[in-house]
Amino acid sequence: MTRAVLVGTAGIVWLVFPSTTITSASAVALPRAGPVAPAAAPRQDGTSGDDLVLPLIAVGAAGILAVYGYVRRTHRARTRTTPGGGDRDGADRHGADRHGEDGGDGGSRAGGPGRAPLTALEARACDALVLADDCVRTSREELGFAEVRSGTEACAPFVRAVRQAETEVAAAFRTRQRYDEGVPDPADDRARRRALADMTGRCEEAGRLLDAAVTQFDALRGLDREESLGEALVLAETRFRELAGRTTATEQIVTALHERYAPTACEPVTGYVEQAKDRLMFATAHLNQARQSADRGGHTRAAAELRAAEGAVVQVAVFLDAVSSLAEDLEEAASLVPAALSGAEAARAGAEERLTGVPAGEVQARILHAGAVLTSVRRELTSGRAYDPLGVLRRVVAATAPLGAVRAGVLSAAALLTARSAVAAAEGFITTHRGAVGATARARLVEAQRLLAAEDSAVLPRADALARTARDLAEQDVRTHGNPYAEADAHTPGTAGALRGGILLPGPSPTGAAPSYGGPGKRKRRAPHVS
Repeated sequence: MTRAVLVGTAGIVWLVFPSTTITSASAVALPRAGPVAPAAAPRQDGTSGDDLVLPLIAVGAAGILAVYGYVRRTHRARTRTTPGGGDRDGADRHGADRHGEDGGDGGSRAGGPGRAPLTALEARACDALVLADDCVRTSREELGFAEVRSGTEACAPFVRAVRQAETEVAAAFRTRQRYDEGVPDPADDRARRRALADMTGRCEEAGRLLDAAVTQFDALRGLDREESLGEALVLAETRFRELAGRTTATEQIVTALHERYAPTACEPVTGYVEQAKDRLMFATAHLNQARQSADRGGHTRAAAELRAAEGAVVQVAVFLDAVSSLAEDLEEAASLVPAALSGAEAARAGAEERLTGVPAGEVQARILHAGAVLTSVRRELTSGRAYDPLGVLRRVVAATAPLGAVRAGVLSAAALLTARSAVAAAEGFITTHRGAVGATARARLVEAQRLLAAEDSAVLPRADALARTARDLAEQDVRTHGNPYAEADAHTPGTAGALRGGILLPGPSPTGAAPSYGGPGKRKRRAPHVS
């Protein structure tokens, strides 16, 4: 195409401007029959035809170059698929496709030809994170029942597979957390795509690890065999009765918490006893269905009903344990408050020595702020009103952390207690509401868990803050999700809560299907809908 344009343009110049091919120095005079005509008089502006030769040549050359440039730009725009074009971009694009960087679709932020928008890839990564996390949680829960019956040695390969999958999912969530924090740079489209591809790839690997062990795990549980199914039912029923017996005692604990502490202290477990009772009703119905199906020889149906009941039993334990754990944390926090206040005063007194290198004005501002917080805390404690011990410790820790005083001693212990309690509260809520909780809340939780396990007192305040953010985001997700399964309770009480809790997977049936050990591949081979 380019060559044709050049040749055509040169031909036009040749035809239109013949004088450009003959100069007076090379012309041969031909004999004329008549007298020689006088030379043409020069033009009034002082120019002749020959004087226009060089400008015309320049104009023609410029036209040729302009046409060539236009054709080349058009050709490149039609053949390239990424900004910048070129062979390197093509090689990078093919490499990205091989590694799933574009999720099979490719894409620029604006969704160029053959490429998915970045927002679509982000949504796909979020879906993959939630699915992988749910698969790990379900597999870990069913594995717990298998270990009770078959022993830790027999379950060791499956424990290993779950832990490996957990590692992959945690790494994917860590990438998601950094992505949300602006790493890679939001302006670096290619790096952002690689990060999303890493998340999706790790989630797929976690699913592969779990799916690879499904056949052996199902053989270990043996729910398709009458004897093994009967033993599993007995274990689930025993665990169910133990938890049902704890419900009344847990209800009394909640009442005592409300009497002793401020309402904010009890917020993390508000409604937990009621939700535990809801799961117990669900478990009762499905244990009965499992027993009836087993008696009729319907082992496949019985196994599905059993898994649904086991999932509910696990969540009953989470609700009840959360109440007991919070009660213990509040009691420990209350006993720690006086020592924490003394440690905070000592931290104020020695702040100038610790904060060497910090401008004096900044040091004084931090000291004054800590003093104001401590004064407020003391006023609250001496008011005679009920207070939130964990909330008080959290305020003391936050006020003294800028003084460099959380790395050791009583303030370090206070920071550890508040962070541990917040992480446990977020974990329990997400576990029991995972059918409605998205990737962002889970990413914050995983990052909080990582910091809590780092054994670095300096990062404990951030772990605490991230865990509380995770809980807040999860609660927002649940409120946004609403209760689309309300009608399911008309069929079996507790079904709506089971769907919201991820015990059942929503589907064509109003009752859903119970997930089991394994990854996405196992979930595609849906278990029978529970009845």
